[in-house]
Amino acid sequence: MQNKDLNILQEFNILYLEDDENLLKHTKDVLEDFVNNIYAVKTSKEALDILLNKKIDVIISDILLENENGIDFLKHIKEKNIIIPTILTTAHTDTKYLLDAIKLKVENYIIKPINIKDLLDSLHDILLPIVQQKEIQKSINVIKTISAVTDSKQVDIVKFIINNLDKDNLFTASYSEIMEEVSISKPTLIKLFKELSEKNILVKVQHKTYRFNETALNSL
Repeated sequence: MQNKDLNILQEFNILYLEDDENLLKHTKDVLEDFVNNIYAVKTSKEALDILLNKKIDVIISDILLENENGIDFLKHIKEKNIIIPTILTTAHTDTKYLLDAIKLKVENYIIKPINIKDLLDSLHDILLPIVQQKEIQKSINVIKTISAVTDSKQVDIVKFIINNLDKDNLFTASYSEIMEEVSISKPTLIKLFKELSEKNILVKVQHKTYRFNETALNSL
């Protein structure tokens, strides 16, 4: 079986809820080498605070916590319309809760003691479709943006912009820096940025920094 590309985990944030302090620390120490950020907490109150203040892509939660359980926590956040893919960790004795987990449409559950490879594989399987969808959307954006400009020389610039957007859809570069990467004249480059700005596709937010506005493509 082909090894999974765990590099895709690097752009995602994980919330990990576990009341066993040693397990919490050990798993956090391992996962932080693979993911963008991991927020490790011991109580659902701390977990909810993280969810309300940070961007979280996947929740990993123990079922049985001290004086509470992960199932109730998931029910609570879904009532608040917080819908995030979840992996439950569970001891063999927790099987009575698994029916509730199925009803909540939990993406996966892992039996303790946690096998790190299984956990990483599960994270990969959950996040891969998100990565693939982003790549599809990127291709769609290239096509739509190209259709918005008239000069064929500008196509490489459009691709360069979209391929260098950060996770917040921001592109940062000066005209000179772009021209070092792509062979194009400065007047043509300025013309392109003006056209994209007029169509509200590129919105200047500060010096050398532009926000790529996907919603503007819907009207093209």
